[in-house]
Amino acid sequence: MSRRAKWLFLGSFALLLGLVAAACGSDEVVVRDVVRTVEVPLKVETVTITVRTKATPPTEDWRGNNFVFALAEVNAALLAEGDNRQIKLDIIQDNKDWGDYKQEFVLASSAGKAPDIMLSGHEDVGDWATNDLIIPLDDLIAKESGVYDNVIDGLWPSVTFQDKRWAIPQDAEARPLYWSKPLLRKLGWSDAKVDGLADEIKSGSFTLQDMVDTAKEAIDKGVVKEGFGFWHRPRNGPDFWYYYYGFGGETIDAATGKLVYDRAAGLKHFEFFEDITQKSKVFVDDVFGRAWSDFHTLASNAEDILFWAGGSWNWADWAKNFVADKGGEDFLFENIGFGLIPAAEAGGRPITLTHPLAYMISSKSKNPDLAFRLITAITTDEANTKHAVGSGHLGLLKSQASYAPYADSKFLTAVTYMLEFTTFIPNNASWGQYTNVWFEGMQAVESGEMTAEVAVDFVIERMEAELGDDVIIR
Repeated sequence: MSRRAKWLFLGSFALLLGLVAAACGSDEVVVRDVVRTVEVPLKVETVTITVRTKATPPTEDWRGNNFVFALAEVNAALLAEGDNRQIKLDIIQDNKDWGDYKQEFVLASSAGKAPDIMLSGHEDVGDWATNDLIIPLDDLIAKESGVYDNVIDGLWPSVTFQDKRWAIPQDAEARPLYWSKPLLRKLGWSDAKVDGLADEIKSGSFTLQDMVDTAKEAIDKGVVKEGFGFWHRPRNGPDFWYYYYGFGGETIDAATGKLVYDRAAGLKHFEFFEDITQKSKVFVDDVFGRAWSDFHTLASNAEDILFWAGGSWNWADWAKNFVADKGGEDFLFENIGFGLIPAAEAGGRPITLTHPLAYMISSKSKNPDLAFRLITAITTDEANTKHAVGSGHLGLLKSQASYAPYADSKFLTAVTYMLEFTTFIPNNASWGQYTNVWFEGMQAVESGEMTAEVAVDFVIERMEAELGDDVIIR
């Protein structure tokens, strides 16, 4: 495990002594490497709640740290209600690869050792609910309606499966198109044109083809090297699906809940990637497998790539881990622009994709009510804004827009409008197979091993073979 941070934390019970008429002793509290001796009621039942989160340090640590800071309040409330249970937290937080991270939860569940609270992508809801690894939360949510009515309505569909809510959104984000302002100026763009690009994209006036044409011009004029006109992420992920949606594709059938693959949209989807790698050559054909650090270094310096697709959370990462010595966020605002993913075709609508992470409660948890209580305690303006501002994620609560620490974030307020143009990947137990089959075709197209037409036939044949009646081919 690359980084394993555990906090074994009973909270400071000094505030609770007046609530408990029991004799008191002492115990040790460990928060990171600090040991303190505090008074602890002896007649309480200590319950360990394990929380498993994935976070890139130091920008995303509030995914786990927020629980630590909410613990004393939750334990105090329990005693005030006459509940003698007191929570001891075991938080496991690292940045393990997503595939290994999720597999770890599945294996731990099979062994009866799953964490009580699991943070993961919303798309896992369908699979894990179907396989009885997590529990539905509607009854618990109903008891805390004052808290959960404040969650942005558009986020609930991302964690809903078979008309039940199985998770609580932890964060939201947008996935913008970024561009280098200095390189556009070298291409001959005026300051006004550079500054107005986001609005041109938003209006639909600047399309994906316009982006490719601009990138090709930059290569032809020597502003950037061949292959450096536009880049996408070097790994499989949800980002690729907003292009498919932009070309009119669907991934889920609303009536049946089955996965959908649209041949016509799929062909246009692959033709786009075939063009940028094999024809116009605005993108390198071997990006997959490259280190994330290489991608982020090239993107954040604004010197090498003209356009690139990323996440809103990248902004905070770049500022703190890649360009801090150049001025951090000030450097980014001066040198990097951002907007929606352009409309796939003339007359189309610009787009982005939101991939909320969410807290789920294991079906193996012996105290799901306490696990839920902890999640509720950190579903607040203060807790979520600590994470949002620190990591470049968007708020998940309606009230955050007017919460000063959130509203004061220049970048977050500048990208929040993108949620009006957002999409999701579907919650379906077979999504993993579906997207992995597609990605094989995608890699083959970009490497030149398959044409777009051959790749679409390959994907459809594999989907029909592996998913059978669980996928609808249109």
